[in-house]
Amino acid sequence: MSGKTFIIAELSANHGHRLELALESLRAARDAGADAVKIQTYTADTITIDCDSPDFVVRGTALWDKRTLYDLYSEAYTPWEWHEAIFEEARRLGIVCFSTPFDKSAVDFLEGLGNPIYKIASFEITDIPLIRYAASKRKPMIISTGVATMEDICLAVNACRSEGNEDITLLKCTSAYPAPVEDANLATMCDYPSRFGVRAGVSDHTEGSEVALAAVALGAEVVEKHFILDRSIGGPDAAFSMQRDEFAAMCSSIRKVEQAKGTVHYPAEGDRIEGRQFCRSLYVVQDMKKGEVITEENVRSIRPGYGLHPKHLPELLGKRVCKDLEKGTRFSLDFVED
Repeated sequence: MSGKTFIIAELSANHGHRLELALESLRAARDAGADAVKIQTYTADTITIDCDSPDFVVRGTALWDKRTLYDLYSEAYTPWEWHEAIFEEARRLGIVCFSTPFDKSAVDFLEGLGNPIYKIASFEITDIPLIRYAASKRKPMIISTGVATMEDICLAVNACRSEGNEDITLLKCTSAYPAPVEDANLATMCDYPSRFGVRAGVSDHTEGSEVALAAVALGAEVVEKHFILDRSIGGPDAAFSMQRDEFAAMCSSIRKVEQAKGTVHYPAEGDRIEGRQFCRSLYVVQDMKKGEVITEENVRSIRPGYGLHPKHLPELLGKRVCKDLEKGTRFSLDFVED
């Protein structure tokens, strides 16, 4: 994950419980410009329990309100028996495929598939034993911070480092679905590298691509967006996922933003800068006779930029020219009497 921004298409629950749809999504994400596709590795039983007591019922979210956690995750999970086919198709296509594990058994399962990166979801940032176990595999760690306090982030980063894993990327995330643009708070993302000594990026749940593009302009090394072939497929995440055409447009725009950022460069030689000829410089603007005094009326700073640098004008005023000069002549220090 170096050089250009690493763009992740989050498949999540956007497969309609059809393997072929998941594989088609993988191909479409690659064609749209994604560098990687991410899936999630859990079952309803590894992430929660089948219980309808108030603690286990979603409240206050428009998309999932009043659903039990078990019911929601039963709909959203990616069957483990699909994983091998998904990873194999990714390798065939030449696109990175990796997953978010939600317990140690998922990490073990993913290790058997050669999973190259471990992503920790926002709501798992407090699961320090899980983070340590994933980090112990010495693969790059990407951690979302959607509901994290400063202490949570410190504990998660230190958990990785306690396992000798320094390959850590924190993703600024707003855990709302969809998330309001005004809550993106990308300034926090910019603080991560200096404060925690990690790479930084964004896991974006807002509608549209504006937040992702702003993040790249601010230095994001990773951008993660939910991806769906078509929102008509439905599912728990469909409403805030990007369709293939939207995702492709975002990827194209991200690459343009990267080009616009460029590198730190201060040209040393002005005559090699395109357009430099339209800068100002000193020209004779009235016919002058030998011995005539240089004034602001007969020598001026004007366009184009082929003459003497304007910084010399104050030192020239009041001196005399050593030869006749025609209007339009590029002024030179050689024209000044000794």
